[in-house]
Amino acid sequence: MKTTLKLMATSCLTLTASMALADGHMANEMTIVSWGGAYSNSQQKAYHEPYMENTGVNIINDESSAEAVAKLRAMNEAGNVTWDVVDVVASDAIRLCDEGLAMEIDPDTQLADGDDGSKASDDFGDLLVSECFIPQIVYSTTVGYRTDLVGDTAPTEICAIFDTDAYPGKRSLEKRPINNMEWALLCDGVAKDAVYDVLETEEGQAQAFAKLDTIKDDVIWWSAGADTPQLLADGEVVMGSTYNGRLFSLIEEQKQPVAMLWDAQVFDLDGWIIPAGLTPEREARALDYVKFATDTQRLADQSKYIAYGPARASSAPLVGKHADLGIEMAPHMPTDPNNAKNTFLYNYEWWADYRDDLDAKFQAWLSK
Repeated sequence: MKTTLKLMATSCLTLTASMALADGHMANEMTIVSWGGAYSNSQQKAYHEPYMENTGVNIINDESSAEAVAKLRAMNEAGNVTWDVVDVVASDAIRLCDEGLAMEIDPDTQLADGDDGSKASDDFGDLLVSECFIPQIVYSTTVGYRTDLVGDTAPTEICAIFDTDAYPGKRSLEKRPINNMEWALLCDGVAKDAVYDVLETEEGQAQAFAKLDTIKDDVIWWSAGADTPQLLADGEVVMGSTYNGRLFSLIEEQKQPVAMLWDAQVFDLDGWIIPAGLTPEREARALDYVKFATDTQRLADQSKYIAYGPARASSAPLVGKHADLGIEMAPHMPTDPNNAKNTFLYNYEWWADYRDDLDAKFQAWLSK
């Protein structure tokens, strides 16, 4: 019965969107939410500008993705959803979908087929981790360090973050538990495949916080993806975590004295959700946009501007050179074999279940 109702609901959504398209009543302005910096710029070049040129739609950029869950909850409660398409990490998409705050998508009827003829569900494959999630990229959170501030022996392992004797100075970490808790346990001797089992316990959480305590006074906590690149560029930190694409921009485009530490990079997924509760016109426009922005060519085009791997299998062979630098982008992807020798796979389903609780505990720990 549930399956039948779900299929009926999907059909109705598709029909509503199609009618709005046919009648020419799609909204001519939309607000798209993302993360800012080099990442938003890559979306502007690969998605927004060609879409605006093709349709005449005006896209308003909002850089609130880090607060997407809280803000969408508040908008829904107020009955006033002002966002049309939102870029979120996979775990946040799962939470939003579970709470009914994001629209369910049928990839094979509402997204484009692959250029190789594959249906979207096959082309995206296992990256379709939620019925509301439309994948864009595979990225990683990793660590950058100042090559001129680390002495004669450059760091090669993630645990350099915790080694203030060998690498004195400030380091920057994100102001949230994700990644920090995993790295803390790894660097306190927990086996990679046991990290989430340990972190699920009160004792394991205490162990992670105790490890983080050892560097707490040496950490500058960041909230925006652009923070660590700026801190590194200014020489205010010796090393810090951020997204690999931000570090690519800092190293290759800005030519800063910075290198990347790929050890224990945390693989994650990023993509679009469409908020629930939009008018039929806005919903139709949002669906039209995501169908365009996640086709094979568009996802490959984004890799011309930032070092994130496209989420479609059919896009991978189209990854070429950087649009301005002319360098091959494949070796700069987190998925490149030379970079992926020791990766840590982020468990988005685990974090969808435990995020609210650990967020509260993490903020309480920070305030001590």
